[in-house]
Amino acid sequence: MHPLELFNYCPKCGSSHFEENDEKSKICASCGFVYYFNASAAVVAFILNGKGELLVCRRGKEPAEGTLDLPGGFIDLYETAEEGIAREIREETGLEMTEAKYLFTLPNTYLYSGFLVHTLDLFFLCRVKDDSRLLAMDDVADSFWMPLEQICTEEFGLDSIRKGVGRFLEGYKKEMKQ
Repeated sequence: MHPLELFNYCPKCGSSHFEENDEKSKICASCGFVYYFNASAAVVAFILNGKGELLVCRRGKEPAEGTLDLPGGFIDLYETAEEGIAREIREETGLEMTEAKYLFTLPNTYLYSGFLVHTLDLFFLCRVKDDSRLLAMDDVADSFWMPLEQICTEEFGLDSIRKGVGRFLEGYKKEMKQ
């Protein structure tokens, strides 16, 4: 099912004459408002400690509860991606971010409260102030440092995270060979 099928009323005037406009939008026959369904922005952090180990979290909630993950989450309204990743790192691990370097993006879908949210995940390589005070907070059940050679991408529960970790590891291996 396309997510637009769940929107039956115009968000501007409340009319039930909210009809398919094209594959990305609906139009209100009453007021003319056109609603485009776009991806929500989310951020993901790669954080390496002084030993070159990656900060990995274990998901404490669905979707994919119990699987591996990276710190991150949805960007709030009026927040930049850099502010969002700093907040998510702080909320989930207690660490204070000092630097964020943009790496790449991947599209994703995320089942939240029975609704499939389409996201665009922005991946960052981040530095933190003190990597010795690691906590597991918010929706994180556990967080720990994992040597890169022990990482198995199949253990990451969310598609974009699994693909992102694989891409990060490939880039890291290429960089180490140079």
